[in-house]
Amino acid sequence: MSDETKETTTYADAGVDLDAADEAVEGYADAVASTEIPGVIDEIGGFGGLFDLRASGALEGGDDPVLVAGADGVGTKIKVAFKTGRHDTIGIDCVAMCVNDVLTTGARPLFFLDYLSTGELDPGQAESVVKGLAAGCRTAGCALLGGETAEMPGFYDAGEYDVAGFCVGLVDRESMLDPQDVESGDAILGIASNGIHSNGFSLVRKVVDDHGWDYGEPLDALDPDRSLGEALLEPTRLYVEPARRLIDEFGARSLAHITGGGLPGNLPRALPDDAAYEVDRDAWEVPRVFDWLREAGNIPLEECYRVFNMGVGMAAMVPQDRARKACEALSADGWKTWQIGRVR
Repeated sequence: MSDETKETTTYADAGVDLDAADEAVEGYADAVASTEIPGVIDEIGGFGGLFDLRASGALEGGDDPVLVAGADGVGTKIKVAFKTGRHDTIGIDCVAMCVNDVLTTGARPLFFLDYLSTGELDPGQAESVVKGLAAGCRTAGCALLGGETAEMPGFYDAGEYDVAGFCVGLVDRESMLDPQDVESGDAILGIASNGIHSNGFSLVRKVVDDHGWDYGEPLDALDPDRSLGEALLEPTRLYVEPARRLIDEFGARSLAHITGGGLPGNLPRALPDDAAYEVDRDAWEVPRVFDWLREAGNIPLEECYRVFNMGVGMAAMVPQDRARKACEALSADGWKTWQIGRVR
């Protein structure tokens, strides 16, 4: 058989659709552009995101700038998105998990990068995920500077994907939050979460699977007005606004993002090495979803506090004499905040 008569093989035959990739980029281009902030350089190049620190204004007010970087993903919460076919909130989760970590240093988030990988690229699905990323970046006040969409045939089951994020922020060394600055007697404030956020979903999914519940149907014991999947996909809160207020107005000495490990696993990371602390579990409102999970899964209470945020998404250590006003000010702006304990 001559070369002219041989059957040709293309990248699409191997499972990678370059046209679908182009379609996906066209679909979310406007969403990415909507996150542009001063400092973004978008006229040059296409292989790397460019950011001008001076043009951003981030260098003003400090002589010793420090870059802060964080990376994270969404975990098995993505499995709930697969079950429901809803992908517009997962990107928000990804941004929040990274940005909230960077905030704990006192840094201002500047830009965000994402990595989206899938077995077979679905342009509509990819567009939903990236639009969620853009929405999270707009809320955080940072730019979605770039990312990578990878099609990897045979690596994921049909319709599945994974997403990871990378956030870079900046803080002046003099303004950095340092757990070693926390003093005995400081108040521990808790800012409300809006649910499970993005931790503990392997346990959540086990409870749902053990009961055979349908993610597409409402569950009266949890939320009769939304499907189970929609209730569980409530996206992680971004704490940029309350974190900045606590730092700038109320002298917060340290912040803790309450993620995997819950309060017991994360509070000590924001305290001096030799510090002890006490927390009053009756001091704040625990969202209904956690009581439902505990009862439905027969999960010990201590296990819940080790796995979930239990209603506190961010904790702050502030001087005791400023605690009451801080709680009142943040709560008045829609960020329910309580004094949940004290450093000893």
